[in-house]
Amino acid sequence: MSPPDARLARLVEPIAEGLERMRRAIETSCSEESGAVSDMTSHIARFRGKQLRGSLVLLVGEACGTTSAEHPVVAAIVEMIHLATLVHDDVLDGAEVRRRVACVNERWDNQTAVLLGDFLYARAFGLSTTLSSRLCSRLLSSTTGRLCVGEIEQSTLRYHFEMSQEEYERIASAKTGTLYSAACELGARYPDRPEEAGRAMQAFGAEIGLAFQIIDDCLDVLGEEEVVGKSVGNDVSDGKITLPVLRTYADASSATRARIRDAYTLPGIEDRRAALREVCDLGPGTEYALTRAQRLVARALARLTPLPDSPARRALEEVGEFVLQRRW
Repeated sequence: MSPPDARLARLVEPIAEGLERMRRAIETSCSEESGAVSDMTSHIARFRGKQLRGSLVLLVGEACGTTSAEHPVVAAIVEMIHLATLVHDDVLDGAEVRRRVACVNERWDNQTAVLLGDFLYARAFGLSTTLSSRLCSRLLSSTTGRLCVGEIEQSTLRYHFEMSQEEYERIASAKTGTLYSAACELGARYPDRPEEAGRAMQAFGAEIGLAFQIIDDCLDVLGEEEVVGKSVGNDVSDGKITLPVLRTYADASSATRARIRDAYTLPGIEDRRAALREVCDLGPGTEYALTRAQRLVARALARLTPLPDSPARRALEEVGEFVLQRRW
């Protein structure tokens, strides 16, 4: 077991029972008599992966002393929304592999994948209506809206090499950080604590989520598919300018900038990521991005200081290191 995998196994130990209840809730909620849908939901069950967002609901609840009988269901709803975004993202990215198995759009087609993502959203929000508190429905509804806005804005800024880092982070925070933020806020507030009670954990989740996205962007340009476990190079192929590329471009000469633009835009290039890596040194830009992720994680961990010492709090501290060291 690799160090990041071992760290992930350790950090979920305090919530093992809650995680099992979360997984049962997901399985029950996604069950369907339709053979076609059942085949697809069985397929995407293999996408389970880290389940980090659902784990954060449970860990924050334990660390803050707010855990309720419904926290595993809240965690299940968060994970189902995340799963829906993965299915839709694979369509947007033209991805072929996730968790080392074929993406839904690859095994079936784009139309089917979009409909399956919609099905998962419907089941997630349907499950939220069974809860005793409306907080989960309200918060995740607004979160999903912000997530979609982030994806839309990113799609309108393809090939925008002059984008500022602030703009990149705003969009990355919307498309990824918002669900982390909501998971942590729900862990702290559900079912009925006031908004101020979840503020620190909301910020913790936002910073961890942005760091997670930055690491993901680094893996997309420099990671290898057999290690990462999903298609890589999709951002370059789709014209998305992420932080390691943004920084590399900003520091490059005029001639190198032209070659970077060509790698993204010239027709007939089959592997645009390989072309990009040939025309520039992505190392310094990637190191810059990794340093930014490290600073975000350090800031997030400082927010845990007021919490009493507990296995769950220590696990939350492990989350930060896991995000920085993960390679999948």
